[in-house]
Amino acid sequence: MGYVLYLLLAVFILVLVHELGHFLFAKLFGMRVERFSIGFPPRLFGIRIGETDYCISALPLGGYVKIAGMVDESLDTAALHRPPERWEFRAKPLWQRFVVIVAGVGFNVLLAWVIFTVFKYRIGERYIPAENVKAVYVAPGSIAYEMGMRTGDRIIAVNNRPLERALQEGQLLELLTRRRVTFTVIRAERDTLTFEAPPQFLSRLNQEPFGIDILPPLVGGVEPGGPAARAGLQVGDRILRVNDQPVEFFAQLRQLISAHRGEEIRIEWERDGRRYSATLSVRAEDGRIGIAGPSSAQLERYFGAVSVRYSLGGAIIAGAEQTMRSLRGIVQGFARIVTGQESVRESLGGPIQIARITRDAAVQGGAEGFWYIVAMLSLTLAFINILPIPALDGGHVVFLLYEAIARREPSVRVRMVVQQIGMVLLLGLMVFVIFNDLSKLF
Repeated sequence: MGYVLYLLLAVFILVLVHELGHFLFAKLFGMRVERFSIGFPPRLFGIRIGETDYCISALPLGGYVKIAGMVDESLDTAALHRPPERWEFRAKPLWQRFVVIVAGVGFNVLLAWVIFTVFKYRIGERYIPAENVKAVYVAPGSIAYEMGMRTGDRIIAVNNRPLERALQEGQLLELLTRRRVTFTVIRAERDTLTFEAPPQFLSRLNQEPFGIDILPPLVGGVEPGGPAARAGLQVGDRILRVNDQPVEFFAQLRQLISAHRGEEIRIEWERDGRRYSATLSVRAEDGRIGIAGPSSAQLERYFGAVSVRYSLGGAIIAGAEQTMRSLRGIVQGFARIVTGQESVRESLGGPIQIARITRDAAVQGGAEGFWYIVAMLSLTLAFINILPIPALDGGHVVFLLYEAIARREPSVRVRMVVQQIGMVLLLGLMVFVIFNDLSKLF
């Protein structure tokens, strides 16, 4: 139920904002709006105010605004066989109809911009400069290891663009969706090497870890009564050695401990400039000793985090920049799928996948995590809707462009047939992504 509720809340926000764009501009230009529906028919309940029926419908994966005199999802053409009334969509100037159609997409982009702007203004930014991360751990057998990267490398650039911030994977979306993805590293403080990501890079990231870790071997938590607690380890301790083998990364520490499942190991650590050591047993059932990795606060102190505060004007500009970076990343990711660089099955997600991502973001990141996902979904919805596919906003834009060039509207019959084809295609796509989601679960 938690997954369903988060999905419904996210969908309600996205659909409400999208349809509100169509609705407000239709009203602004004097068009009659007959229905404002969250969800697709059949209608469940609602209220009529003036000429408009505001309602909630049964299928919660979309919504629509029914404007008089327009061939839309309802496929209602009864009024199109008589002369247009002044309040109808078809009676308005071409530019007004165009604005009404693209307003939904515009409002989705605006929603993301507002969310990112609020983040910048209320929270600001706190990040770790990439130059403060002197080396990374590369897990054997991982994608990064397959590319040629090794533990001790220092990542300095992605796609030949200098890396400014560490631990900001969301900031790399635009870079990681490029047609050709490369990572440049410095090895042993002397050699500069460049490695190219393998085919279907993003699809593989959905299934397996990239394999890069920068976490130092700091103790972020100690399980009460566990082997580590009994040995005297405390939060803030830095692990130095396991069985006389130096440890530089928490992932390396975890691997060394797990390799001695059910055995005794000797650990050396540092606290307040003093060194301690103890022999303890690794649990046979899970290969752990009862410690957690470093917290965000510990990482920020260790690497020297930088805080940025924005004025309202600065937040608006920074929010717009993040919106455009994210949108470019979505477009580039779609291009990789279309050109065959990524697996369609692994890249596309339906309502089940969206529910999981939204719920996980809310649980792990709280309100900020939830609203970040809403912003990204809003941009994704904007991009998909503007594609030239019948039954989507982009399909209506194609009709308007044809009218602008040919100086006449397409016939009602043509528009009906194209809309019906579009509805069938969208229904087929929905069935595919739902079954695709289910196949990933089972």
